[in-house]
Amino acid sequence: MKEPQCASCGKWNCMQSAPADKAPTFCPMENFPEIISAAVAEYKSDPQKGTLAVNSARVESEGYGRWTRVEETIHFARKIGAKKIGIATCIGLLKESQMLASILKENEFEPVSVCCKSGGVDKTEIGLTQEEKIAQGFFEAICNPVAQARILNEVGTDMNIMVGLCVGHDVLFLKEAKAPTTVLVVKDRVTGHNPAAALYLSHFYYRKLFSV
Repeated sequence: MKEPQCASCGKWNCMQSAPADKAPTFCPMENFPEIISAAVAEYKSDPQKGTLAVNSARVESEGYGRWTRVEETIHFARKIGAKKIGIATCIGLLKESQMLASILKENEFEPVSVCCKSGGVDKTEIGLTQEEKIAQGFFEAICNPVAQARILNEVGTDMNIMVGLCVGHDVLFLKEAKAPTTVLVVKDRVTGHNPAAALYLSHFYYRKLFSV
């Protein structure tokens, strides 16, 4: 068994019904066939997973190259029967979340939103020192993704949308959220929330990424 390295593959056997070439030795189809088969079986047997999988594929097909991420999210929510939509937002993107909530309302959803700073708890209360703050010596509220997720769990959202949660805070939110959750905006303060830009430029302007 070899660990998967799909990022290094150029054969794309998984995209063909009858591959002409032998799969690379690191191909997960060669090394983890039982896991793949079990996952496909669950799409057929588990109602929630099946609904999410089928409607994900339908949205991909119907909106391919035509729908923005916002449109895809709306159509997906509609297809899975979601009504109450939770927005887990960064405080730095409240304006964007307000626009999103307005769009959801116009499309007959019930948006509810929770800001990352909910609770107003200073960072020193969870173990950070003043030197580890962005603004040393001043009150600086923690991001509270566990509370965000549990509040949305409590009000019974059918689906959640993350808007700009920080790296790590998004991990905590996803671990705690009960409703299916998608991401609309990924936080990247340097590139205007377009983290792929650093990858596109990593061969030259962002070469520093190779020696972080």
